[in-house]
Amino acid sequence: MENNLGRIRCVADYQFGAGVGVAIFPVNVEILYSKRTGKIRYVCLDGRRLATLRATDGLFALSIRGATRLAEEAHSAKCFVTVRNDVSKFIGEGGDVFAVHVVKADGEIRPKDEVIVLDEDGGVLAVGRALLSGSEMEAFKAGVAVKVRRGCLEER
Repeated sequence: MENNLGRIRCVADYQFGAGVGVAIFPVNVEILYSKRTGKIRYVCLDGRRLATLRATDGLFALSIRGATRLAEEAHSAKCFVTVRNDVSKFIGEGGDVFAVHVVKADGEIRPKDEVIVLDEDGGVLAVGRALLSGSEMEAFKAGVAVKVRRGCLEER
């Protein structure tokens, strides 16, 4: 267990920035394994999923709960996209983020990165996959910037 805790923390540090692994995954997380392969599949806290370790690329797909924890605990993470408050309901319901609505995006975001979409007040709206780099999200005025996988209003 201890070795696997270190492993998931290292993956989180690589994916989201140094120090994020310890902040998002405390010692009392529960690591669930694939029945078929025996490899790490889910990371849970208090019985609720924080993240899924994707078999395709070995990186995390965050749940809304995991994204909220990351936003609260790890301010140094490099995965945040901030959008205008007037589109927050649409994005919270699972709508994609268009570049014209992006107020700010971390400069280290690259296409296909896992990102957390925030409103202007810092509240988590959604999790998804970046289709543009952070600087492109801020510069472009057309097109989809983030393909949303799950909105915060969908999990109720």
